[in-house]
This record gives sequence, C-alpha cells and structure tokens, in this order.
Amino acid sequence: MTHDIHIVGGGLAGSEAAWQLAEAGLTVHLSEMRGGGHCTPAHETDRLAEMVCSNSFRSDDADNNAVGLLHQEMRTLGSLIMACADQHRVPAGSALAVDREAFASEVSARIGAHPNILVVRERIDSLPDHPAIIATGPLTGSALAQAIAAETGSDALAFFDAIAPIVHRDSIDMDICWMAARWDKGGKDYINCPLDKDQYHAFVAALNEGEKTPFKDWEQDTPYFEGCMPIEVMAERGPETLRFGPMKGVGLDDPRTGRWPYAVVQLRQDNALGTLWNMVGFQTKLKHGEQVRIFRTIPGLENAEFARLGGIHRNSFIRSPELLDGQLRLKSRPNIRFAGQITGCEGYVESAAIGLVAARFAAAEYRGAVLPAPPVETALGALLGHITGGAAAETYQPMNVNFGLMPPIPGRTKKADRKRMYTDRARQAFGNWLAIATPNSQTEPA
Repeated sequence: MTHDIHIVGGGLAGSEAAWQLAEAGLTVHLSEMRGGGHCTPAHETDRLAEMVCSNSFRSDDADNNAVGLLHQEMRTLGSLIMACADQHRVPAGSALAVDREAFASEVSARIGAHPNILVVRERIDSLPDHPAIIATGPLTGSALAQAIAAETGSDALAFFDAIAPIVHRDSIDMDICWMAARWDKGGKDYINCPLDKDQYHAFVAALNEGEKTPFKDWEQDTPYFEGCMPIEVMAERGPETLRFGPMKGVGLDDPRTGRWPYAVVQLRQDNALGTLWNMVGFQTKLKHGEQVRIFRTIPGLENAEFARLGGIHRNSFIRSPELLDGQLRLKSRPNIRFAGQITGCEGYVESAAIGLVAARFAAAEYRGAVLPAPPVETALGALLGHITGGAAAETYQPMNVNFGLMPPIPGRTKKADRKRMYTDRARQAFGNWLAIATPNSQTEPA
C-alpha cells in the first residue's frame, strides 16, 4: 500500500473523512467514480461534496436545535464541510444554506491541494482488503452494492429521495411575491408566493391529477423517506396536508393585505449571486412538462424559468444497527468502516458528521489506540448511537439528528426550557469528551 487509509466515495462524508485523516497526518487514497467515466442518476458534476437535493444544511441555531448543535460540534472538531459551508453561505434566515457550486468547488480545491490526499477518479467494485472507509452514499454503484450485500448476507434497504426545482430569480413576479422569513426570524431571506383558498385547492387538485414518473417493477415496494416526501405524495394524503407542511402561511404577513396567506410557496436563495432560488419542500416526481405547467399556476411564478426541474432517485442504505459495531466497523470485516448516508443517517450535515467520526476512529486505531465514542448526550454521539445500535434493526429507517435520539432530560421541565437544557447538557458532555478525543488517545476500549 502507498497510503494509510482508503476512502471510497467523494461525497460529503468521504470528503470530510479524507480531510480529518489527512489533518491527523495519515495518507489517504480517495476513490471517486464521478469524473472517471461514471456518474449517478442524481449528480450533475464531478465535484467532490456535490449537494444534490437542496442547498441547505438546515437550522444553524445551536441553542435550540439539534442540527444546529451538530454544526457547532463539527466546527469545534475542525470540519472541512462546515468551514466551506460558512465560507459560501447565502441568506436563509436562521438556517445555513450555501451556494452549492461554490461550496463543492471549495471542498474539491481544498481536498485536491492537501499533500496527504490523493484523489483518484475510479470505480471500486469490491470491498477492499486493507483499511478503508466506504462512503459511497445512497447511490452506491451496483457492483459494489452487490459486494456489500454478499458480505453482509442481507440486501440493502432502500427508499426514494426526491429533488426540488430551482427557479431563475429574474423570472419571479415580485409585484405579487415578497421577501420575508416566517415570524421575521433571521431576516427577509425567503421569497414568498401567496395563495388564497381557491388557488390553493386548485393547485392541490393539479398535483393530484398531474402525470408522475412511473416506477420500475423493482421499485414498487420502495418507501419514501418521510423527511423528503414528494409534494404530490403529501397532497395525496389529504387536501389540507400541504397547508400544515411546506405551504403553511403561518407567521408570514402579506404586505398587500397585512394578513397571513391561506397558503404560501417559499423559495430559498441557492447561489451567492442570488440568481437561482430553490422551491422549499417541493421535491417531486412529476414529469418535467407537468412541473412547468403546474408550478406556473403559483401566483408570482406564472412566467417562471427553471434552472433545474425536480426529480427522484432510489437511495440505498445498510442495516447498520445489525451490521456495524460501535466504531462503525463492519462486524464481519473490521478493516472496513462505513460512513455517510449509506449507514442510514439522513441529511447533508449528518452524513458529513459520520464521515468525521469514522475518520477519527480510524486514525486512533491506526496508531494502536481506541478513541471512545462521543457521549450520547451530544448531537454527534446521539446520531452515532442511533446508527450503531440505538435503533431497532428490523425497522431501521433513515434518520436526521434530533433531541429524541438523546437521553431524556430527567424530572419535570417546562417545554419552553427543554431544548436549551438539551444543548447545555450536550456542551458539557462534549467538552469532557473533547479533552480525550485526539488521535493519540490511549483510552482502553469499553
């Protein structure tokens, strides 16, 4: 071997893992099939850490939100993904959203320039025999997916993930739409398209009647992930479902009426120039022609020009609670760790976080040490614990980080105080762990 650790997959998890290992002084061979004559049904470029579904890392509130707390923990651990996200953030209220092209270019440039990382554009079709981290994501190539299934003795689970459309800013009618964040939280960072009751119900009817992308026979029984549900699937659940989901008008005062709209479509800035805007929560499997026709019935989008239309792809993940140990090693092949969405974590930041901790485990092991897992009271530890045993293997489904993965706060507490109590406790536990969370830790295994 001409390297210490082999990483397969150059998405957010693989890029973060490569950076962490390289910064710890280890040499890394990073294999990425995009750019080597191969691609996936969802990616558009060969850049590392390309963001496919949206440009948002969700809430950046570290005091009241579990994902914001995870952001903070990752920044403390020197996360490449968070550093690049902070450098290329765009307005999004209290959320962390980025110019996705600039972000991916930045990650690619930093990885490519690191003297300890060799990026090779190649497809890996079998499980390595040397120390490796598999971070191929939910769109793992078929040959490698078959190799994983053969090794684990069970087929990978799967779910559908959908992509939201992106609209050119200059095609939006701002005489109808206005800029605001819900409850004015975080500034006027979203474009809001208001619908009255008749317009809303006509829109829902059009979604229900619109022609959808048909499933292949092998896809018929694949479930959707609840956190990324296509807009038309939500509409099928009931005529008012969208009004209590991505189209809720609560907390948004229409300046033309001074009242909340019956329903609203929000768009979030997608690039630093502010020329592209993402339709928030509008993942869809409608056919492209139907998307243009139906979405142009939304007030303010009558003349919308789309930089990208929505789509759908099948994602796969392994039954991690059954197959992986507490350090993300494959129990049957402990030279191999898994990281990112293929483990069943859901979300960009969660994927990168598991790449980060997998790399730190691997760096410690390479030096003959054992790094203890972060405490379950922390965001990172709670997510890791869920993946490696906290969830029931037989019903395992993709999961975002949330306070429900952490041990409950003891005693009776006011609901308004509970989130801050979780984050205060997490910071204390994280600080204690951080004191020993170095690549040279000599802590004995539990």
